[in-house]
Amino acid sequence: MQLQERINAFIKLGDFLRQFSNEVIQKNDIVEHNDIFFDGFKHQLKLAEEHNGWFTQENIRFALKSWADALTLENINTWLKPYTIKNITPKQVAIIMAGNIPLVGFHDFLAVLITGHHVLVKQSSNDKHLLPYLAKYLEYVEPQFKGCITFTEGKVENFDAVIATGSNNTARYFEYYFKNKPSIIRNNRNSVAILTGEETEDDLKNLAEDIFRYYGLGCRNVSKLYVPKGYTFDAFFEGIYHWHPIIEKAKYANNYDYNKAVYLMSEFDMLENGFFMIKEDESLASPIATLFYEYYENKTLLEEKLKANKQQIQCIVSNGFTKNEIPFGATQTPQLWDYADDVDSVEFLLAI
Repeated sequence: MQLQERINAFIKLGDFLRQFSNEVIQKNDIVEHNDIFFDGFKHQLKLAEEHNGWFTQENIRFALKSWADALTLENINTWLKPYTIKNITPKQVAIIMAGNIPLVGFHDFLAVLITGHHVLVKQSSNDKHLLPYLAKYLEYVEPQFKGCITFTEGKVENFDAVIATGSNNTARYFEYYFKNKPSIIRNNRNSVAILTGEETEDDLKNLAEDIFRYYGLGCRNVSKLYVPKGYTFDAFFEGIYHWHPIIEKAKYANNYDYNKAVYLMSEFDMLENGFFMIKEDESLASPIATLFYEYYENKTLLEEKLKANKQQIQCIVSNGFTKNEIPFGATQTPQLWDYADDVDSVEFLLAI
């Protein structure tokens, strides 16, 4: 299979996903194989939410729209332009996926297939309905993919390289278990935001997207805030208030109630607004419905702290504070060339 044939297949997949990316699902008769796959995928979206209460239709639609927007000819060509992808001897690449947000392992899946390798997928039990169906669609639009995509629920065996994502504990297990194979091992990371006190109302509204999208369960979600000494949080709370309907979701509300009770019983100082809490804490990872914050007095010292914690940080959200920052509101819409943990998976796949 030629590279352009693989690219064309994923562009068609993007067209298929675009039908499901708005609140009102709209069938596009031009999309290939809709007669076979359209109604079935609507059912898979329903099953995904029934199986995992965090996967609301809104969050699934958001994920699908992100991938539909990414899978265009222009984006894929821009992504692949720096690489030489030819004369690839296909290898079997195992992907062990997380299940914290919908289709969280799709970029690895895409990267393996687009570089000409075969993929062996072990999904999380939390996210098992969407990707197999989309893989079947890929095999219909490009039959040469048949035999290149395998899913397993058992032990991962007979592979040449592996990309594995998990917690800090499972990452240590992965490193031991896969020590004799080329590998990318990912563990827990969190994202942080830096405020200066000069943010606009729109900046803070956009920051709310970075905090609340997917209920804060993604590694690209902001879980820690750095604010200047003396910062008052009035503008922050006003900026995030439009997300208050999130408390109507039972799983989120249960976490909010539980964590609030823990903080109150422990007599921790915290601020809250009826659906969200902020607490001064040095940790990077905060519980659901909670954001940790820390004061800073000196930009240079804060940059040094962030550098020291680089291996624990996925994204830094700010406006003109540091290089490689991400604008407010953009953490959950990464480009194809924005690699998790800043590890170039395409480069890795071309070297195995």
